[in-house]
Amino acid sequence: MKVRKMVLLAVLIVVQGLGYSSLADGNADIEALKKLVEEQNKKIDALTQKVHDLEEREQGKSATAARIEAVDQKVQAIEQEKSKTTPRLSISSEGFTMSSADTNFTLRLRGIVQVDSRTFLDDHGLRGNDGFLLRRVRPIIEGTLYHDFDFVIVPDFGTGGNGGAAAAPQVFDAWLNYTYSSALQFRFGKFKLPVGLEALQADPDTMFNERSFASQLISIRDVGAQMQGQVLNGRLSYAGGVFNGVGDNRNSSNSDFDDEKEFAGRLFAQPFKSSRFGCLKGFGFGLGGSYTRSFTAAGLPNTTGGTNPGFVTDGQQQFFSYKSTVTAAGNHWRLSPQFYYYWGPFDLMGEYIVSSQEVSFTTSAKTRRFDNSAWEVNASWVLTGENAGYQGIIPDHPFNPHSGQWGAWQLVARYEQLDLDRSIFSRKPALSYADPAVSAKEAQAWSVGLNWWMNKNVRVNGSFTRTTFSGGGGAGAAAPATVTRQPENVIFTRVQLAF
Repeated sequence: MKVRKMVLLAVLIVVQGLGYSSLADGNADIEALKKLVEEQNKKIDALTQKVHDLEEREQGKSATAARIEAVDQKVQAIEQEKSKTTPRLSISSEGFTMSSADTNFTLRLRGIVQVDSRTFLDDHGLRGNDGFLLRRVRPIIEGTLYHDFDFVIVPDFGTGGNGGAAAAPQVFDAWLNYTYSSALQFRFGKFKLPVGLEALQADPDTMFNERSFASQLISIRDVGAQMQGQVLNGRLSYAGGVFNGVGDNRNSSNSDFDDEKEFAGRLFAQPFKSSRFGCLKGFGFGLGGSYTRSFTAAGLPNTTGGTNPGFVTDGQQQFFSYKSTVTAAGNHWRLSPQFYYYWGPFDLMGEYIVSSQEVSFTTSAKTRRFDNSAWEVNASWVLTGENAGYQGIIPDHPFNPHSGQWGAWQLVARYEQLDLDRSIFSRKPALSYADPAVSAKEAQAWSVGLNWWMNKNVRVNGSFTRTTFSGGGGAGAAAPATVTRQPENVIFTRVQLAF
């Protein structure tokens, strides 16, 4: 209506102007003026009608827009309601994940494939130890049930470290974990024992192809139940449990072989985790240990690399073995002080382990206790500047030669040593628990290498290890004699896929 009044006012002004002008000139009469007014009124009515039509049209558009907005809101409400019940599917560097809409139920498929090579230098005619091998081939199935129950199932189709020889597929991990809170969790099944620092590090994240001598003095995986958690805002973690019990460097066969049980536990502190000083945040230290009693040969170390229980080099060749007439015969305890330090691209990690075990000859009830010990220290520097970490490295610039990106490069070094209790060896062959002519009393090794983290999932390793021995080296056509006659020099490579 405001528009109409303005139009009428403008017309009247024009008309009046024309009228006065005509009277002034004396050339217009009253009839002509009336006719002019009528014509102008008709035009005003026509303009008024157009304005009215335009107003109605605008009101119609506003009503339509309101209806469209209402429909949009209803569609959004329907989509939101639908998203609450629609399962989710995602594919990323973390694997293939399926979950319910509320994430209370999830299923993730991951995996590890490690293609290794070992090349032995100056091994004086030893055959069959060079070549390529599938070190680990592990599909990983993990998930969550009812928000608080997590599970993991990990079979292995690789060699399992069995000296490069073929190994039967076996289940490495199979457990169910209930989380009441971050401070209180319960785990049941088969998993790693809470003792060693390097042993607990995930397989794709270790610096070298093989773990050190220190990890050989603890049991690796066993079946049992464990309580664990983190307190003090993550500055202190704990774990303790009861397990079937297996010998050093062994994986459980998924069942028990005697009535004795093993108790294992670990405390690990990161006192400066929340510190504002970056140079202190990455410091952690702890203590792990275990105790059991064993009375069978399965309570002795693994037979990897030979036929009798013993210990192996980084190249998985046996350099020490007990005699076939030796068996576990009593108490067996382990203790492992440990630490690590991460600061930017630098890291340092070390641990010491003692494994004290009572053994006897199968033909005698008399027992002897032997204290075998090992230690290792390793360090690394990420040449490309990324942060080093216990859980590996994530490149800032994943490998892409088309964009001039080359991933992350890590220089690594390690020194390790294993000492056998000298009481194991005796000048009288009948009283010696190992043959001093073929088994070493001590082994030391140093390693250097370069790791290329192409991206979060693909990694290429190259390293060299030299191991020297004290003792052994005598006549014999099999390990340990063939191994301890000369130092072991090995070039390792690995191409790894882990997701």
